[in-house]
Amino acid sequence: MRQLENSGLQDELARRVQDRTGRRIRNLTIELCDERVILRGQAVSYYVKQLAQHGVRDLLPDVRLENTISVEDGQERPERLVG
Repeated sequence: MRQLENSGLQDELARRVQDRTGRRIRNLTIELCDERVILRGQAVSYYVKQLAQHGVRDLLPDVRLENTISVEDGQERPERLVG
């Protein structure tokens, strides 16, 4: 596995995560440490958190990945229909 230290790579990862998640990760930060990637931020659901992970995997399928994105409960619930 290679060393991860390219800021261009970090920018590309951030773009891919934001594209994959529809920009639903707040305060997204991506850290490249040694041979791993660390995702941080807040997501509206576990599904969005997982999409962020897949955004990294699109570019770096074999990298060690730590997804520490927190999920904020109750942010993405469908509205009830009143009738």
